[in-house]
Amino acid sequence: MVIAAARQIREGDVVNVGMRLPLLAYALAKMTHARTAMGFFDSGIVRAEPLTHEIVTMCDAANVRGSQWCTDMIDLMNLMQQGFVDVGFLGGAEVDQFGNVNTSYIGDPQKPRVRLPGSGGAADIAQFSGRTVIIMAHEKHRLVREVQYVTTLGYGRDGHERERLGMSGGPSALVTTLGVFTFDNPWHTAQLAHIHPGATLEDIKSATGWDIIMGDAPPTETPWPTTEEVAVLELLDGSGFWTGKR
Repeated sequence: MVIAAARQIREGDVVNVGMRLPLLAYALAKMTHARTAMGFFDSGIVRAEPLTHEIVTMCDAANVRGSQWCTDMIDLMNLMQQGFVDVGFLGGAEVDQFGNVNTSYIGDPQKPRVRLPGSGGAADIAQFSGRTVIIMAHEKHRLVREVQYVTTLGYGRDGHERERLGMSGGPSALVTTLGVFTFDNPWHTAQLAHIHPGATLEDIKSATGWDIIMGDAPPTETPWPTTEEVAVLELLDGSGFWTGKR
């Protein structure tokens, strides 16, 4: 999952990295195929050099050490609003077929069954990044036909709201524990592109709250991790804090 997310980062990208798995994905991309990528961290850190230590949060000393700039969050938000960020990473409790993300509540809005932390900077990242990549555990209560609340706009309730609002960008990929979806179709609907090794199409169908659509060609197997990718991931998460490897 981390490696599939890292492959969404291209050479030369400015990346709004975010927390949790994107910390690994960005560092992995930097040390393999996207060596000129630049990382923006919401804590105010700008990093062009690859990490060589395991980190848990973006504020860890290992992330600060060797960075190009340590500033305030508002400075990086200003740069993002000016269009300097190519790709941003998002996560959440729910995502729907049009890439809308819910991090606000589950259940009755007046008396929610679960109250979630809200947007943080996710709405800004989704609005101002050139494209976004969503990372989500693949479970039917998470991949839903329609999110209960649009905290972070993907392509809107019908797939075209972003265009009507005059907004550029939008989700380019949804990376899950079972596969990878893309949105490069006229309807901006999540389209199954890759199935991770060990998973099946039936696994994905049974764990997805919308009808799976595929392009002209059937989905392919996600390319297996390379020896280099595995070695770098071992370096970055040797204890298995993020990947769960023991």
